[in-house]
Amino acid sequence: MKKEIHPTYFPQASVKCACGNTFKTGSTMENIEVEICSACHPFYTGTDKVLDTAGRVEKFKAREAKAKK
Repeated sequence: MKKEIHPTYFPQASVKCACGNTFKTGSTMENIEVEICSACHPFYTGTDKVLDTAGRVEKFKAREAKAKK
């Protein structure tokens, strides 16, 4: 590997979300600010809304159930 061409790696980089949640991760940036994280994202919190357009969700769930068999 060539020396002095790679960015500095921070194993304990601080991530701060707009919702106030903070956590540590590895990154090439020491401080990271994000708008959405797993603590406030609707998919992870279970508050997501499914908009059904012309029965597409039912069709998908039927195909998914058929594939599991």
